[in-house]
Amino acid sequence: MSFAPRAGERGFTLIEMIVSLALFALISLAGVALVRTVMDAQERTGGRIERLADLQRAMFLIKSDLEQFGGDVTLADNSLSFIRHSMTAIGNQPISYSLANGMMRRSVGTGLGTARDQRLLTGVSGLTIRAMNAEGQWQDRWPASDGQKGKWPRAISVEIALTPGPRQSGGSIRRVVPLPAQP
Repeated sequence: MSFAPRAGERGFTLIEMIVSLALFALISLAGVALVRTVMDAQERTGGRIERLADLQRAMFLIKSDLEQFGGDVTLADNSLSFIRHSMTAIGNQPISYSLANGMMRRSVGTGLGTARDQRLLTGVSGLTIRAMNAEGQWQDRWPASDGQKGKWPRAISVEIALTPGPRQSGGSIRRVVPLPAQP
């Protein structure tokens, strides 16, 4: 019995095998590069989405606190302290916002003479807080004069400058919150 190939029947040559393996390797390499690109884009997007969620949470807390403004406001050196009117058993709560070591902090009075510090936002390069007086002018301090003691500002402006990072874009965001009318 002879196993010699018949006419028209023969296998692949070595050259044909090498060419087909090279093409398969190129297609595999392109697939791996595509998967890596998609994973990198997802990682970058995930970091930005997380940063955006942190910003939205911080701005929501600031707005929520200021909408419950209850008086005794002090604004100096870009830190803000005021009383938040609360319907809870604690009653009125002292609230303060400040910036230290690239971190925006919120401090909430517990009603027991102590305060609970919260890290509100990291990667902050600047915090500018201003109060609008009765004439519609923005001021860096409140009360700015003896005539303003006991009076409430019309609005509070909070501007947060963000530090750019490897997965975080820089820039600034500003929120102006009108305050309730003074009783």
